[in-house]
Amino acid sequence: MSRYVLTKRRAALFALLVIILSNPCASDAETLLGKNVVGGASIEIQFPVAKVFQDMAAQDGNPRVETGRALLMFPPGFDPARRWPILIVTSTSDFNRTSPMDAEWYRRPAMAEGWMVLASDATIKPRIDSTPWRLGMLAATLDALQRKWPQAARWPVVFGGFSGGAKRSAILGAMLAKSRAVNLRGFYLSGINEDRLTQSYRDYRAGGDFLGVPVWLSSGDADPIARPFDHQRVKASMEHAGFSRVRLETFRGGHEVKMEEVQRALHWFREVGRF
Repeated sequence: MSRYVLTKRRAALFALLVIILSNPCASDAETLLGKNVVGGASIEIQFPVAKVFQDMAAQDGNPRVETGRALLMFPPGFDPARRWPILIVTSTSDFNRTSPMDAEWYRRPAMAEGWMVLASDATIKPRIDSTPWRLGMLAATLDALQRKWPQAARWPVVFGGFSGGAKRSAILGAMLAKSRAVNLRGFYLSGINEDRLTQSYRDYRAGGDFLGVPVWLSSGDADPIARPFDHQRVKASMEHAGFSRVRLETFRGGHEVKMEEVQRALHWFREVGRF
């Protein structure tokens, strides 16, 4: 009788152990700045901004930013021990838009292709939404991410944006490529009517290997702001400057981000970059 009871107890303890191991408590879950990180979900984080990034953002008479914020989306099955490509989304300055506002356009294609999405911002508004302001907030966000996961500094990064955000993405990408702050693997530029990438390459002396970075130009066939002809001109300008992997794709639509095109582009970046 006592042997039977002991066996039952052992079975119950074993079952309890299985439950504990298969359903870890919140304290054992992966976290980032106090937020639980779950594959297929997003979090918004806030973090202290180091003085060097405050100085950067405060140019042009902007206020000093002590606390930054960012929106992060994680693909299904996310495990920081593995390597994950990151799509850094940058918005236009028009209409008081911020990068986290634009991030939702990229969620579905990024999740389907196994990408993280990162969109940085501040907890206060700038006087002038300048490039140094955007750069300071993005650099502070990357610093916060890499403090938690140092290996993230080696993860492939693609800069993406729409309209004015595409132009700003080109500038930020060249700036960070110059300092080797990211493992730059591409640009997704949608609704762009001016070649800012070539000028940024020259201004910031990003290096000869920058010319081999894949570029996807996404053009709506009925776009009245960044017309198909504008995209053709941008492509020709980049290729004339020496960019060797520029791809122009046209879709049915106007001045907009097409999720299907984003997904095709993210798949292409993985393909050509072999990551």
